[in-house]
Amino acid sequence: MAAPSPGPREILAPSPEAGRRAAASSSGHRGLLWRLRDKQCRLGLFEIGPGHELHQLMCLMQAGLWAATQVSRDHPPAVRPTAHPWTPGDTLGGCSFSSQGFELGTLAGPAFARLRRSLGLAEEDYQAALGPGRPYLQFLSTSKSKASFFLSHDQRFFLKTLRSREVQALLAHLPRYVHHLQRHPHSLLARLLGVHSLRVARGKKPSGPGRRGVFYPAGRISERYDIKGCEVSRWVEPAPEGSLLVLVLKDLNFQGKTINLGPQRSWFLRQMELDTAFLRELNVLDYSLLMAFQRLHEDERGSGSSLIFRTARSIRGAQSAEESGAQNRRLLPDAPNALHIVDGPEHRYFLGLVDLTTVYGLRKRLEQLWKTLRYPGRTFSTVSPACYARRLCQWVEAHTE
Repeated sequence: MAAPSPGPREILAPSPEAGRRAAASSSGHRGLLWRLRDKQCRLGLFEIGPGHELHQLMCLMQAGLWAATQVSRDHPPAVRPTAHPWTPGDTLGGCSFSSQGFELGTLAGPAFARLRRSLGLAEEDYQAALGPGRPYLQFLSTSKSKASFFLSHDQRFFLKTLRSREVQALLAHLPRYVHHLQRHPHSLLARLLGVHSLRVARGKKPSGPGRRGVFYPAGRISERYDIKGCEVSRWVEPAPEGSLLVLVLKDLNFQGKTINLGPQRSWFLRQMELDTAFLRELNVLDYSLLMAFQRLHEDERGSGSSLIFRTARSIRGAQSAEESGAQNRRLLPDAPNALHIVDGPEHRYFLGLVDLTTVYGLRKRLEQLWKTLRYPGRTFSTVSPACYARRLCQWVEAHTE
């Protein structure tokens, strides 16, 4: 895929006429604000401007997230000893914001505020990016999920709607998730930053987390992939050459390619083992390894002196590596979003594990049985967590050098 040029040209914003047509076509279903429409014709990133069908909802979301973050700024959560970072109330619902039939509730607010602080993320920066000001971007993807995806305008933060059972799983796993990040501060797991429940007209209650975007900064990224280590439904028709359409490709699109990490490969393989073992313990499957490529400029290659251990103290506080039990550290690039960036000899890679909320329960076991009968001899995403973790690690080992 041709590399998109940096800046606004990377965003495919519909014209005012297209916005009016989209609004008119959906006039009978305005209450179903979270349903993706005309998906095959509208893949990519769209600025949610005044003519967009979700503009009013976006404005309410921004006001609600601004208010929720203001609560944590006005009443910072107490700092707790690392050995006892949780109380039963940490995963209960928090503040809410109401306006025009819209309500936004905050789940596990103090817990996520402490997590943001541990990651070195200032509350005022988080508030400014997600609050009123610049419009969100809507990402219409090739995913078969009915989730809605939004990004902050600078693409630094990512918002996704989840089913209630996924939210319950996320909150149930939250203490162990935070503990894993404390032990492995350079983990590939997406950094979850908050979970909110939304109530809109006619009783719809989508919920969703906010997280750091893996593909940030996006200006020079040339290719994006969502990898699950299987083949069924893992092909995306590429965009025409020269197109500015932002597509996330899949496993079968990656055939014949490799990730050249050089000396970083051993760290990457080990971290994949650690993170997928953790997800296996949570009985989780169907997560994805997000990958993106950016060619390094000549003056960026082999610049070992620019690698610094810059986030270590902000992540683990004043503790030593031995006290925190940290493992598998690496030198981090002196760049935004360093935890998701690995520099190889010729390319910068953006890497992260996302979608960590699908539990291997009865529903998924039945789905696995059906797919076994439907796709004999083929690999698909719905398998046991142990098989899923092992297969994804094998894919990574086979496609890296």
